[in-house]
Amino acid sequence: MDAWFLAPALALVAGVLALAPLGERVLERGVVFIDLAVAQAAAAAALTATVLGGHPPWPVVQACAIAGAFLAVALVAALARWWPAQREALIGLVYVASACAALLTAQIDAHGGEHLHALLAADVLWSGWPQAALLAACAALVGLVRSRLGGDVWFYATFALVSSLAVQVLGLFVVFAALIAPGLWRRAGLRFTAVFGLVITAVLLGLGASWAMNAPSGPLVAFALALCGLASIASLGRRRPRA
Repeated sequence: MDAWFLAPALALVAGVLALAPLGERVLERGVVFIDLAVAQAAAAAALTATVLGGHPPWPVVQACAIAGAFLAVALVAALARWWPAQREALIGLVYVASACAALLTAQIDAHGGEHLHALLAADVLWSGWPQAALLAACAALVGLVRSRLGGDVWFYATFALVSSLAVQVLGLFVVFAALIAPGLWRRAGLRFTAVFGLVITAVLLGLGASWAMNAPSGPLVAFALALCGLASIASLGRRRPRA
């Protein structure tokens, strides 16, 4: 296996390190749809910048993605505070609205469908060292503020920033699965180190299968993560998570 495989592998490892602690907080708060809604809003904003801006430089697209994510997270936070009983349903509608906006925007450009597909299921196998470094920075940020994620401001701001950066490298499906699968195993009682080992094994198996089969890596990695999360059902609720 060539050395270039190290960059996408490290991008996935760093992505899991950045997203797993956030996913644990998502499950604690009972706002599972927040990751889909915010990541989809970031993807829709990035797609809008790409299509309407005539394919601007990456920093411009990323800035628009971050702005879209912060706008969505502000809306989600308001919905959770004002209508807590209906928050999941309302957050789900935010996701639907963002997804529809992305679909409508994609129709404007001849390559809009390709851009949309890449945002949903990015081909992680072709991630380079800049993408790996970006996700490593996200992981370092989450590690620094992890003890503060119980507060609303820290949680929502960190979530918006990290998800908007991760979705353009990993795709929406991998981001969602990387948030939820580790959190389910934590709720099943596994230590974070054991959960990290399980999830990293899953993503590397998915990435390796993509390389061996010459198949799209995003769907295969997301599929492996989904199976990993579903496997937590066997022990979910038997033990409490330990620090």
